[in-house]
Amino acid sequence: MNGVAFIKMHGLGNDFVVLDARREAFDLADAAARGIADRHTGVGCDQLIIVRPARQAGTDAYMEIRNADGGEVEACGNGTRCVAALLMAESGRDRVVVETMAGRLDASLAEGGNVTVDMGLARTDWHDIPLAAACDTNHVPLAMGPLSDPVATNIGNPHATFFVADAESVDLASLGPALEHHAMFPKRANIGVAQQLSPGRLRLRVWERGVGITRACGSGAAAAMVAAARRGLTERRAEILLDGGPLRLEWRHDGHVLMTGPVATSFTGAFDPALLAAR
Repeated sequence: MNGVAFIKMHGLGNDFVVLDARREAFDLADAAARGIADRHTGVGCDQLIIVRPARQAGTDAYMEIRNADGGEVEACGNGTRCVAALLMAESGRDRVVVETMAGRLDASLAEGGNVTVDMGLARTDWHDIPLAAACDTNHVPLAMGPLSDPVATNIGNPHATFFVADAESVDLASLGPALEHHAMFPKRANIGVAQQLSPGRLRLRVWERGVGITRACGSGAAAAMVAAARRGLTERRAEILLDGGPLRLEWRHDGHVLMTGPVATSFTGAFDPALLAAR
């Protein structure tokens, strides 16, 4: 098949077009990333992932992440699990290190064919999120419509988690864009609405920065886990139920967040090189 080869993968319905640029390097303009991600005229995905040669010793590959709007972002938990699964299958090993803009992420095979990723440190200082002004990140002074009093967390990228009585009733499609671009978040933010189902279980819906509502957001689940533990709603382990299914999260005492969940390959194919060259 002629064209640019890709793999379509997903983690709980959070879907990715994965391109391999380790042997033949290429640059990608924002417009090209948007074109590939377009579900009507491209391949269609929440995020476009480009696997590039490792930049640091001790890592297996560098993962470049582009949101559907074409912009590059720091972290993607579900995408990291997918890339880690590819690298482990390719190498025959059960542990790899994926390098991202957010840092080095250790990944390993888990039971049932799942993949565990160490998402790194959960950062909770206001300047690490970052927020526009100093405040208590466990109670950010922000309200819009029925949402108020979020917890702000950085899990490689910025998140605001709002705790609500009923996550399904929140009009996230309307509130998400305005909150993503709120002046409180100079680098924009991913917006989560979380409902406590039990002491160890949360229901979560996420508006992802530069994408919209997705079926699953790994870093959003990690942020919700940290936020719930900080609020005393859960211990440091919990199951997070997203639209696409559950993820298991653990906020270790060293500050790192571990995420475990499934990965899947939907199909492989090739697209017209003209998409890659779009400007």
